[in-house]
Amino acid sequence: MTILKGKRSLLMMTLVIPLWLSFLFLPFKGIRAAGILFVVMAAAIPLSKLAADLIGRIRSPFPDLRRFVPEGARLNFLLLIPALLIPLFGQDYITDVAILSGIYIILALGLNVVVGFTGLLNLGFVAFYAIGAYCYALLNTKAGIGFWSAMPLSVVLTTAAGFLLAVPALRLKGDYLALVTLGFGEIVRLVLNNWDTFTNGPNGISGIAPPFLAGTPIGRLSWFYYLVLIFVIINAFVMKRVRSSKTGRAWMAIREDEIAASAMGINTLMYKLYACAFGAFWAGLAGTLFAAKMRFVSPESFTFMESVFILCMVIIGGIGSIGGVVVGALVLVFLPEVLREVQMYRMLALGCGLVFLMVFRPQGLFGGRNASSSR
Repeated sequence: MTILKGKRSLLMMTLVIPLWLSFLFLPFKGIRAAGILFVVMAAAIPLSKLAADLIGRIRSPFPDLRRFVPEGARLNFLLLIPALLIPLFGQDYITDVAILSGIYIILALGLNVVVGFTGLLNLGFVAFYAIGAYCYALLNTKAGIGFWSAMPLSVVLTTAAGFLLAVPALRLKGDYLALVTLGFGEIVRLVLNNWDTFTNGPNGISGIAPPFLAGTPIGRLSWFYYLVLIFVIINAFVMKRVRSSKTGRAWMAIREDEIAASAMGINTLMYKLYACAFGAFWAGLAGTLFAAKMRFVSPESFTFMESVFILCMVIIGGIGSIGGVVVGALVLVFLPEVLREVQMYRMLALGCGLVFLMVFRPQGLFGGRNASSSR
C-alpha cells in the first residue's frame, strides 16, 4: 500500500509540476517551447528520483562520515555543486538574483516555522524583516558598528520583537490572529515611513557599510553570494534538526490538534511563543543580509505584498516541507526574472499559475500528508 502511494505521488509530481511550468510559458514562448519544457521536466523528475536512489545505495568510503551525512541528504550535497559554481560561470545579473533568492529562502523557511510547523497564519512577517534591516542600518550608520557586531544585535532585537508581539496576539486564533499580524506589519512600515528624525522617513537610510572579513570588504557579488549561501545552509540544517526535536514535534502536534496537544501535557502557549520568536530570528538575519547587500533601506521594500510574496513561497513549495519551501522561493524569485521581457503580463502569468497549482495540487509542489516528517 505504501509503495502504491509512493508511485502515485511520483506520478503526480511528474505530471503536475511540468504541466504547471509549461502552462506559465505557453502565452509567452508558444506551444512548441511549452511542449519542450513539459517533456524535459517530465523526464527530469523521475531521473532525479532514480539518481537519488542510486546515490543512496552507494556505500561511503568513509564510514564515520555517514553519521554526519545521512542517506537522504546525499542528494542535497550533490545539489550544492551547481550552487557553488553559479558565481564562477554565471553572469553578475544571475549571481545578484541568486543572492536575492538566498535571502528569500531564509525568510520563507522562517515563516515556515510559524505557518508550516505550528499552523499559525502570519500576514505581517515582513515586519520582522524590516526590523532586522533597519536595526543593522541604524547601528551601522549612527553608531558605527560593523556587520559582524551589529548582526547579533539586530537578530536579538528582532527575536524580542517577535516574542513581544506573540504575547498578546496568541490569545487570538485563526482569522483574528492573521488580522493582528497584518496590522503589526502595517504599523511597523508606517512608523519607519513617518519617523523622520530616526529612520529618515521615506528617504530611507543610505551609506550602509558592507561586511568586512579580515579587513577586506565583502563587496563583490560573488563573495557576498557565498556569504548568503553559508547562512542558507546553516538555516536548512538547523530547520531539519529542530523539526525532528522535541520542540518541532510539539509544534506539529499543535498544528494538527491544539486541544489534543494540550491534553497530552504540551504547553501550547509557550511553544507558540517559541515558534514566533524562532521565525522572527531568521527574518532578522535575512533583513540584516538584505541591508548589507543593498547598502540602502527604505519603507517601500517592506510592504504588505512582501508578506504575501513570502507566504506564497511557503504555500507553493508545500506547507511544512523544508525542501519544498526552498524550491518555492527559487521559483517565485527566478520566474519573474525569466519573464521580465513580458513585464506587463508576468504577474498575470504568475497568478494564473498559482490558481492552476491550487486547483490541481493544493498541498504544494512538494507538500503532502507527510511533508513535515519526510522532507
